Amino acid sequence: MKKTVLSLGMAMALLCTVPSAIANENLKNVEGITLHSLAAESFCKAIIKGDINRVQEMIEAGENLDRKYLGKTPLHYAARYNRPEILKLLIKKGANLKKRCDQGFTVKKYAEMANASEVIVILNKAS
Repeated sequence: MKKTVLSLGMAMALLCTVPSAIANENLKNVEGITLHSLAAESFCKAIIKGDINRVQEMIEAGENLDRKYLGKTPLHYAARYNRPEILKLLIKKGANLKKRCDQGFTVKKYAEMANASEVIVILNKAS
């Protein structure tokens, strides 16, 4: 009987704490990574890989187009890795072209540093 009560008590404690932990997006794991940074990492990795379908899915799911990951916005990643179709999609969906990375560089500067000529043409038209 004691084991049953103890087991039920532990199960209830676990069931009560897990949903509250899931609801709090600012919780960090032992490395200090939050749910927000994991989402941004996944989004930016899809951009780096050029996976436009995944990027589109994440945008439709409500991904923040201006959230920085490692100091850069998704537009910075699209410019840096010469992803013109993804850049057009991000602009069309309302990403902020004026945001600078944490080092102070614009999206256009990233495109210039990467010699991403297709992206530069798109950025010139969008300005």
